[in-house]
Amino acid sequence: MTAPPAPAGPRRGLLLGGVGRYTDPWHPFPVTNAALVSVAREAGVDLTAATDIDAALADLADGPLPELVVMNLGLPQDDAPVPAGPRPAAGLARLLESRTPVLAVHASTTCFPGDATWEALLGGTWVRDTTTHPPYGRAHVLVTDPGHPLTTGLTDFDLDDERYTDLRVSPKVRVLLTHEHEGGRHPLLWVHTRPGGGTTVYDALGHDGRSYESEEHRLVLRRAVGTLR
Repeated sequence: MTAPPAPAGPRRGLLLGGVGRYTDPWHPFPVTNAALVSVAREAGVDLTAATDIDAALADLADGPLPELVVMNLGLPQDDAPVPAGPRPAAGLARLLESRTPVLAVHASTTCFPGDATWEALLGGTWVRDTTTHPPYGRAHVLVTDPGHPLTTGLTDFDLDDERYTDLRVSPKVRVLLTHEHEGGRHPLLWVHTRPGGGTTVYDALGHDGRSYESEEHRLVLRRAVGTLR
């Protein structure tokens, strides 16, 4: 008699979370990294946090690719190059062309300013002296596209957060959440199909722990982590 197959274990992913030089003075990365690990666990994914971001990016250049990559990075303040050399840059380029799913949040758009590979990987970027955000506070989030699996059944909601405004966004992305500011609507969450066929979800929310106390926000993130393949 053949034994039934063993139950599949949790999916495993890589967290490139704000640590070391990839932090900044404005974001509580230990708190938001822990929140992302918690959300991923709820979705059945175990995230392993990289302790050296440049080394982890370099490993992506020719090593095994993770099942999922979650990014919660800040712009280094040390004036050293980003990415830090050819191998980390090659890792980003390989990830861009791969089918490995990526979830990137909040300040990650600031991380590699002017890097075309990074912008293509995320589907958008922070533009210095153009992108901004209103003061941190109660934010009203609009469900622009309720027909996508990440937002189905979701209605507009409020949470405490920053609202990134005037990001440069590729016209090819599918915008799911927005906010209104000074008469215009600005993307807060989108889905992007990369050149290699992989999918990136970018979530501009997630400034601090209070953002992750929103059940609606956590639901969208759980769906992203749990369904991205």
